[in-house]
Formats: sequence, structure tokens, C-alpha cells
Amino acid sequence: MCSIAVVIPSYRVTKHILGVIQSIGPEVSAIYVVDDKCPDGSGDLVEVHCHDKRVIVIRNVKNLGVGGAVMVGYHAAVKDGAEVIVKIDGDGQMDPALITYFVQPILDGEADYTKGNRFFNLDEISNMPAIRMFGNAMLSLLTKLSSGYWNIFDPTNGYTAIHANIAKHLPYEKISKRYFFETDLLFRLNTLRAVVQDVPMDATYGDEISNLKISKIVGEFLGKHIRNFGKRIFYNYYLRDMSLASLELPLGVFSLLFGTIFGVARWIGSYEGGVVTPAGTVMMSALPVIMGLQLILAFFSYDIESVPRRAVHRRAKFSRRQVEAP
Repeated sequence: MCSIAVVIPSYRVTKHILGVIQSIGPEVSAIYVVDDKCPDGSGDLVEVHCHDKRVIVIRNVKNLGVGGAVMVGYHAAVKDGAEVIVKIDGDGQMDPALITYFVQPILDGEADYTKGNRFFNLDEISNMPAIRMFGNAMLSLLTKLSSGYWNIFDPTNGYTAIHANIAKHLPYEKISKRYFFETDLLFRLNTLRAVVQDVPMDATYGDEISNLKISKIVGEFLGKHIRNFGKRIFYNYYLRDMSLASLELPLGVFSLLFGTIFGVARWIGSYEGGVVTPAGTVMMSALPVIMGLQLILAFFSYDIESVPRRAVHRRAKFSRRQVEAP
């Protein structure tokens, strides 16, 4: 029988966490509540008022952020022999009744990692705050670029499940510890060539308090996306393997930049000299730009087709040294 564990990072969720635990069905063997140095004493609350024998409270000595707390839970679940590890939040937004839907694709060998997607049901999208909807759309596009998973959406969705054979090969100490956690994890999963699959779900928005301040993380997220994109391209197209796409991207970027810079410089020169730019000069600028765009589009077409499609958790015999990204 499959051993399913649930990890619940706990920080200022005392109003909801007991109800969340109570809603977790019998298919789950262990529940790890990770008190991330919660100022409200979430761990104490669970120990005193929750009598579910499956519950194990872990207390972090210092606040590690949601990513750090989840990694602590992953480590404990893997050590205790869990086969699939589900992560849900303790604020009541994620329905524990969906756990089997997240676990089944992994057990069937269709995926190594599953995550929620709140954008499948168009009727339910109207319930999502407009700022969250817009933010998710932008983050999804950036995440597709940086992670290489062009087949997923809603990247910051925290309702996830992962096979233990994949979880134990993650570089825990290198994954972002705070709000970039879910997105950075996708990048790390790509270095393992893990298959990621979306699971349709609805989200509820009640009186929970969000600790995320959009204005404070926009710049940080953008910088980390650019960093991960550069790393992914280098690892997948130059370090581990080389293909025609490895030539298309640099040639495309060079042609686009050359055509643009040459054209702008000639246009400025003609404008200042009060003369019409010759047709030949225009073509010398336009052709590299067109060629560059075509090469870049060809590269991304190849990249989209390269999304991992074969689950690797049943054959995950590689060492961490082979998959860690600096």
C-alpha cells in the first residue's frame, strides 16, 4: 500500500489549521505540521488540541520561510519512508479532499510532480481577485521561460504532490526559501527532467491573511527568473547536450541585435544629415532582424517540444552531484 504524507508549513494559520487537519482523509498515513517559528504558536495549538495520531509537529528553530519549512517536511517524510508527499497550506484555501487527485497521476507513473491550477474552470476564475489573476498570468509566462515547463499554468499554486524518489534528490539548501519557492522548485525539477502535471482545482478566499507584498517581490522575482532562465539554457543546451537549437538561439540574438543597432545607427546618421536612407541600407538592417526573429522563434519551438514527458521517479538512480544546479 502506498504511503502518503502531507506537509503543512505553519505560520500564522491558527484560525484554520485544526480544520485543515481534520479534513484530511484516511488515505494519508502521516501529517507533518512544520511550525516555522510561528509567533502565534501554531505548533503548540496543534499539539494541545489535535489528537490525530498521524500528526507530527516539527518546530523550526528560526523562521525559514515557506520553502524552507516545506523542505524540512520533505526531509522528514522521505526519512520516514513516505512514497508520495503532498504539500498543502494551513490557511484553509486548499481542499484536502483533492489529495487523491494529486497523488493518482504519480502512482500511475504519469507524473513525478503535480500542482494545482485554478484556471481550468472558467466559471470559478471570476471568484479570484483581479490583482491575483493578473499577477498569476504574468508569473506564469515568466515561469514557462525560466523553468522550461511550457505545459503548466498558475506556477505559484502551493497545492502540490511529489514522489519521494524525486524529493530526495532535490538540492534542499539551494532552493529559494521564501515566496519564490514554488517557481524555483520547478526550475530544479527541470534539472532532474521530472514530469510536471497540472491538476484542476478551485480556490477559496476567506479571512486568511496573506504575508505576500507584491510591491516588495516584483524586482526579486524578475531577477531570479532571468537567472534561472540563463542557467536552464546553459545546462540543457550547452552543458548536457547540444542540438541545432544550441546554434539557433545565439545566432538569432546576434542577428537581431546587429540588425537593430545597425539600423538605428544608420537612421540617426541619415536624420542628422538630412538625407533619405538608401533602400539597400534599410534591407541590410531589416534582413538580420527578420532572420534573428525567425531563429529565436525556432529555438522556442524546439524548447516547447522538449518539455519532459516520461516520469523518472521509478528509475531515479542518479546521484545528487549529477543534478544539482549552482
